[in-house]
Amino acid sequence: MSKEKKSDGRLSLNTMQMIALGFLGVILLGGVLLWLPFSNQEPIAFADALFTSVSAVCVTGLLTIVPATQFTVAGKVILLLLIQIGGLGVIACTVAFFLILRKKITMKERVIIQQTYGLDTLSGLVKYMLLILKGTFLVEGIGACCYAFRFVPEFGVVKGIAYSIFQSISAFCNAGIDILGDQSYKGYATSPIVNFTTMALIILSGLGFLVWHDIGKNVFRVWKQKLPKKRMWTRLRVQSKIVLVMTGFLIFFGMIGFFFLEYHNPETMGTMSAGEKLMASAFQSVTSRTAGFAAVSQGDLTPASKLLGCILMFIGGSPGGTAGGVKTTTVALLLLVCISVLRGSKDAECFGRKIASAVVRSAVTIILVTFLIWVGGIAVITILEPNVDFLDIMYEATSAIATVGLSADLTPLLGRGSQAVLMFLMYAGRIGPVTMALVFAGKARKSSQLRELPEKHIMIG
Repeated sequence: MSKEKKSDGRLSLNTMQMIALGFLGVILLGGVLLWLPFSNQEPIAFADALFTSVSAVCVTGLLTIVPATQFTVAGKVILLLLIQIGGLGVIACTVAFFLILRKKITMKERVIIQQTYGLDTLSGLVKYMLLILKGTFLVEGIGACCYAFRFVPEFGVVKGIAYSIFQSISAFCNAGIDILGDQSYKGYATSPIVNFTTMALIILSGLGFLVWHDIGKNVFRVWKQKLPKKRMWTRLRVQSKIVLVMTGFLIFFGMIGFFFLEYHNPETMGTMSAGEKLMASAFQSVTSRTAGFAAVSQGDLTPASKLLGCILMFIGGSPGGTAGGVKTTTVALLLLVCISVLRGSKDAECFGRKIASAVVRSAVTIILVTFLIWVGGIAVITILEPNVDFLDIMYEATSAIATVGLSADLTPLLGRGSQAVLMFLMYAGRIGPVTMALVFAGKARKSSQLRELPEKHIMIG
């Protein structure tokens, strides 16, 4: 038994290291490729190329250069590949590579997949990964077709299709990077096709692949008449229910908040019609939680809107997908714990089920560690940039650690030291939730199996 425990501990650590080092290796390779002359229309500093690579692989979107004018076609293709790898993840891309080569997936690799995606069983892993890959490319393809209705008439067939593919992949991967030029999505703030296509791609990928699988499985059962429509909700997993409820609430809450806070702001939505303001508010709410596309100037947002944006960015999307932040389920668990304490309940409950105490402890730890890294990053940048507005620094740091990519027009103006801090925050934000989950799950199992200490009470509050 002890040997098995030791082996499990080593496996968790190796899985964590493989993910962290895998992302780091792709980032460094991408930085070098984006720095080389064939990728650029004009010389670029290696620091800017590395920053762009970090932002792409960590699917963030903060940039120190303008990709549309900086990179050649080769550079843009490399950038797109980095976004796709970062969105799917190193493990998924490795599995895809193995499947293309028809290489057998070993038991160790299956366990790595299981731990990476938080699956309950080792059976059907290859089928599950195939569903992820097929689903990703299918949705990205549909998104590209939708974008083409706007971009092809505007840019021509070849360029329009290329732009459509790039924007669809970037939106689905929640990268927040575009090749539309200086104005980015600001030139399409009133375009229903661009806005709703982008929002749909962001929301779908932000739900997480596990939720996709759960919903798809139950929809298929309803279609085959093996499950009544009215019972579909009850058959969903608790995680799927939490994700759907939290996603809907946060989108609506953010939309209403931005609508009223920016209604009279002439620099953002003030000159739009009521319908356009509502669409722009919905877009800002959706993109703030993970994607990073800006349809209005983020630097001109009211202070209250920037604060609301920081809250939405910190929460982020849902686990098991391309979204960043501490995740909707993590925040939901903390709210459930608070409710259970206020009600005097012993356990945190949700949809008639008890939430495991180990999961609650992991959620608390993830939020606390993320918060400490976030505060540390803000503190360092504040020291390095004493003349910059604190709220703008907080907005930029939150965007980095939540891998969102919205910028208060600050990132290109920061010094190299501050940009290095943002790169660290982006990297920590991209791998943090995965590596933390693996480490904390392992520690919880060991402590529960090895010993149980006497219980004591201490004063709090």
